Amino acid sequence: MTDTLETSAAPEGAAEAAAPAQGETRRLFIKTYGCQMNVYDSERMADVLRPLGYAMTDAPEAADFVILNTCHIRERAAEKVYSELGKIKQMREAKAARGEGGMTIAVAGCVAQAEGEEIMKRQPAVDLVVGPQAYHQLPELLTRTARARGERIGADFAPNEKFDALPVAREANGVTAFLTVQEGCDKFCTFCVVPYTRGAEWSRPVQAILDEARALVDRGVREITLLGQNVNAFDGEGSDGRPWSLARLAYALAEIQGLDRIRYTTSHPNDMSDDLIAAYADLDALMPYLHLPVQSGSDRILRLMNRKHGRQKYLDLIARIREARPDMAMAGDFIVGFPGETERDFEDTLDVVRQVNYAQAFSFAYSPRPGTPASTMAAHVDPAVAQDRLHRLQALLFEQQAGFNRAQVGRTLPVLFERKGRRDRQAVGRSPYLQGVHVDGADHLMGQIVPVTITDNTLTSLTGVVAD
Repeated sequence: MTDTLETSAAPEGAAEAAAPAQGETRRLFIKTYGCQMNVYDSERMADVLRPLGYAMTDAPEAADFVILNTCHIRERAAEKVYSELGKIKQMREAKAARGEGGMTIAVAGCVAQAEGEEIMKRQPAVDLVVGPQAYHQLPELLTRTARARGERIGADFAPNEKFDALPVAREANGVTAFLTVQEGCDKFCTFCVVPYTRGAEWSRPVQAILDEARALVDRGVREITLLGQNVNAFDGEGSDGRPWSLARLAYALAEIQGLDRIRYTTSHPNDMSDDLIAAYADLDALMPYLHLPVQSGSDRILRLMNRKHGRQKYLDLIARIREARPDMAMAGDFIVGFPGETERDFEDTLDVVRQVNYAQAFSFAYSPRPGTPASTMAAHVDPAVAQDRLHRLQALLFEQQAGFNRAQVGRTLPVLFERKGRRDRQAVGRSPYLQGVHVDGADHLMGQIVPVTITDNTLTSLTGVVAD
């Protein structure tokens, strides 16, 4: 369905920029906030607008169409959007004053879905607001915006309508690419807005995914990261008419000639199935790096979070994964200062971190998201206490990450070179464990997977030389 707000005359400088004349090139600027799925969505927005004559630009002040693709996970996400909108409004006014034509402004993504009507009221410069399930309608919206402003297109469309409308052929901006296979989440963790902004879990048909993957490989992509809010819950319909698991999809992708690496994110412990664990032992293409959030090491806090698993189940799962793939590098997510968290609960989290020994992790102090159950819970933790716990947790996580990177020194790892480095003839690639690897004199190896002997490390990256 379409949720349409009251319309009014288009702001000066907006309408004439909305729909380019046939054959005319227009400049498109997209700013992406948040997760990898938003990166994928931004790329697909560019794909649907390309036939209308829109080409990407890195200069928002010169753009004819500006899209802010927003994320609603962190606190003050919406305020950051309003701040950015104020700057873009000034850019539009300056562009019009220079006689360089108009600029259409759109807000997309999860903030758009959660606060669409409020956005239109607070910032009249916005021409349209589009939810994450409706960006395939941008060409139609641009035509409408040329006549009137003030439409909000929500996320009430079925996801299959969006994906059916997207072109299979995509622009490949390098040798790695994201590919969305699943959207939405049914877990309803009490701190999370995703079920309310992205909707219920839905998986794309297998054939559509394979077609998109082959098209990417034909354009030079060698590594694909499968995306989903809860990607290991994937159950898309296969060629046999039955739901396929993520593991079965990975086996099919591994058969595509030229696709050398497969990754996926983000996962939930309850959906880490036996066949997916077994796939790590069978598929060399499935990289030995797994992002598996636990959020807390306290059983009591996990219950309050509605995670539906305990600490021991999580630790047992890590042990089984490492048994299948001994070189597995683990990544995780942690929230400290959740309502009701005590020092004992926090110590339980530190204990889980010590037992798992993470190669990388993301950690945050809890921030309430409006509309989530946790936002109305009692016993909120004092912000100063939460920040102290966050600093202590991060000190341990950074120590583990640095230790993991140090352990790579002296090893020879296969590195997929993706881009040029800052120094002359330097190339930067990725190890199987997702670390950035810098190699001098390797710019001629772009797009290749090459053995590199690691000679040095920092907290976030490695340095090496091409092995003989």
